[in-house]
Amino acid sequence: MKRLNIALLAGGNSSEREIALQSAAQIDAALDRTKYDVTLIDLHRRDWMHTGPDGRRWPVDKNDFSITIDGVKKVFDYALIVIHGTPGENGMLQGYLDMMEVPYSSCSQTSSVLTFDKITTKRTVAGRGINLAREIFVRRGETVDADAVVRELGLPLFVKPNASGSSFGVTKVKRAEDLAEAVEKALAESDDVLIEECIAGREMGCGVMIAGGREYVFPVSEILPKNEFFDYEAKYTAGCSEEPTPADIAPEVRAELNRMTLEAYKACRCSGVVRVDFIVTPEGKPYMIEINSIPGMSAGSIVPKQVRCMGMTLGELYDIIIEDTRHK
Repeated sequence: MKRLNIALLAGGNSSEREIALQSAAQIDAALDRTKYDVTLIDLHRRDWMHTGPDGRRWPVDKNDFSITIDGVKKVFDYALIVIHGTPGENGMLQGYLDMMEVPYSSCSQTSSVLTFDKITTKRTVAGRGINLAREIFVRRGETVDADAVVRELGLPLFVKPNASGSSFGVTKVKRAEDLAEAVEKALAESDDVLIEECIAGREMGCGVMIAGGREYVFPVSEILPKNEFFDYEAKYTAGCSEEPTPADIAPEVRAELNRMTLEAYKACRCSGVVRVDFIVTPEGKPYMIEINSIPGMSAGSIVPKQVRCMGMTLGELYDIIIEDTRHK
């Protein structure tokens, strides 16, 4: 049987580039080589390159999404996108692949644009029985009245880039006088900023996927950062967080997290595997934080732990994803 020519697209242009490369390495090692001919390609701005075992680098021909190595041309049948941030998680890459008529593993261009934009995500899931923190939306160039913000939302506050991931540019603000600096930090990552009330509680993450007509709701993980919140260091530095899976929560809280996760996935028209993050208050009320349309798959990432907890390997997970999306 002819193997499927897969382009494993990694790297990207954002602050999450190194994590995306780690995620891709994990997936590359897990894929079944009897089924797939896998070519790892590092995308960095206009350079889309495959590095061979001998260190030589080969560019992708973007005219037909192919690569020629030592005179042998390979046209890709399928793209497995493992790029957190731009251009993989914000819909740009999906738009190119749609034009090339190449199927891919992640959410569609429309869904990716939607889920990458935090305020648009909140507007999409609102009214669907999903609890959300109150927020103030700030565009670049707008003046922020710190006292007015604090009167409306209280302290502490979270200041976040509207379109970014891995907690880059996120600040927990405890004093009104620190708000302006936090907004500037967020603007370094995105043109718009979300100022949200702080919901106190336990942080949870739940993977989800609909494939082959079946709904897969993964075990819930609790996120226990050793830092004040689940920032970049806590997410990706060994020993800086723990993610017990399955989380030690009441059955009714788990059921509500599962329901909200699946509802958010459907509302945002997601495909492939996605992770939805929440804060659960001491009273057991979940508040959705965000949707990660291309969640981390590195050795320390949450979804691979959930996959193992389900009794599935990462290779088996991607077999399901590839089979479900390759003919779309």
